Amino acid sequence: MLYPNKLNRKKGEFIIKILIGVSIIIAVLLIIINKTCTPYVRWAGLANAGIIYIWITVLYSVNRNTNIAAHVLLQMVAISILTRYIDYKIGSKGWSYTYAIPIVIIVANITMFVLTIISHKKYIRYAIYQLLVCLFSILPIYIIYENLSKNLVMSYIAMGVSIVNLILTICLCARDLGDAIVRKFHI
Repeated sequence: MLYPNKLNRKKGEFIIKILIGVSIIIAVLLIIINKTCTPYVRWAGLANAGIIYIWITVLYSVNRNTNIAAHVLLQMVAISILTRYIDYKIGSKGWSYTYAIPIVIIVANITMFVLTIISHKKYIRYAIYQLLVCLFSILPIYIIYENLSKNLVMSYIAMGVSIVNLILTICLCARDLGDAIVRKFHI
């Protein structure tokens, strides 16, 4: 036998339910340990946020009909929220706005551009997700406007990469993008 046996659906769902239950027990234990041993440092919230992020990723990835562009969008949003939450919990130093979120936006845009080049003929499957990534990429403008970051270089770079990505995508796939917008939004 070359490949391992595939689990049937019921067994897979049962294993996931058991693992979610174990994760909940671990999360409760972390809170109890945190409250009893180190109540002045709230580290359990960070660990539990990591557990939630892992389960969002796992449950979304287990779905067999997952579009890779949708996965990129979900990861971009989830990682941005997680880094902002971690930054908030450790005292709002601003590193999430200065470095983490702009880097996540840059990586997501580059990933979407690579998907566009690799799957030029099938781009229609990624078009709406590409627009959503570009829409989310407006966040650096908010960071700059609200002066949430001490160093705005990464925000400007993220905006530039997003704009270049959108322009190149439109140049490569303008007709497909227009068809996708008309079909999805009934324009």
